[in-house]
Amino acid sequence: MNFNNVRIPNVPGGGVASALIRSAIIGGLGIYGLANSLYNVDGGHRAIVFNRIYGIKDKVYPEGIHLIIPWFERPIIYDVRARPHLVESISGSRDLQMVKIGLRVLTRPVLDQLPTIYRTLGENYNERVLPSIIHETLKAVVAQYNASQLITQREAVSREIRKILTERAANFNMALDDVSITSLTFGKEFTAAIEAKQVAAQEAERAKFVVEKAEQDKKSAIIRAQGEAKSAQLIGQAIANNPAFITLRRIEASREIAHTIANSGNKVFLNSNDLLLNLHQLVSDTTLAKK
Repeated sequence: MNFNNVRIPNVPGGGVASALIRSAIIGGLGIYGLANSLYNVDGGHRAIVFNRIYGIKDKVYPEGIHLIIPWFERPIIYDVRARPHLVESISGSRDLQMVKIGLRVLTRPVLDQLPTIYRTLGENYNERVLPSIIHETLKAVVAQYNASQLITQREAVSREIRKILTERAANFNMALDDVSITSLTFGKEFTAAIEAKQVAAQEAERAKFVVEKAEQDKKSAIIRAQGEAKSAQLIGQAIANNPAFITLRRIEASREIAHTIANSGNKVFLNSNDLLLNLHQLVSDTTLAKK
């Protein structure tokens, strides 16, 4: 069949439709180009640009709105704020005690080295670098101390860990703002030994107190005996010098006995001789003794 002689009828308004299509295509391309030629860098972030021809550019873009060439370039945005990372590691001390140590690290990338970080480590640089260097550093530092020194010299251990971690992280273009030990956990055997040592120390302190108390009781008894002997000597001298001294003491004893019985709620019937109340006889005896 020959289609050479077939005539295609003219469609009314065909030129207008094609113009509209061209305008729509151009407008769409313009909107696409405008939408993809601008990108925004939020606060606390930095951006680098990958070019399909030149690769990663060395320039680091700060916060704000920036221009790129659509399709040929794409932005890579990094969060450059300090972020905490918690790592726990089980290490052996110098006295062969197993220690579980927890470390909290605040890290951030070095801003002018973001292109290098992307070329060597990618975007998840923290997960690729931090666990390995932290575990290695903890094992190296903990092995230099005894288990007891890790407790008593905790600040020195923390400084040593921070110093080594800062040097290691700098090799990967990372900065450390803070390094702190969050937990120290020892094995059951070491914990039991510490508790036994504390109990022994308490028992020793208690025994020391008992010894000191016995010494004080001994000194107190000696002083009391010396006082009683001196008192007896003085009483003997008083009796020898004045026989009425015994009468005075008996009167004081009678007064105390009478006061005690008077304040008692019970009724007591005793011989006056037992109560030392026969004071008239004492007076007469004293008078005869003076004559």
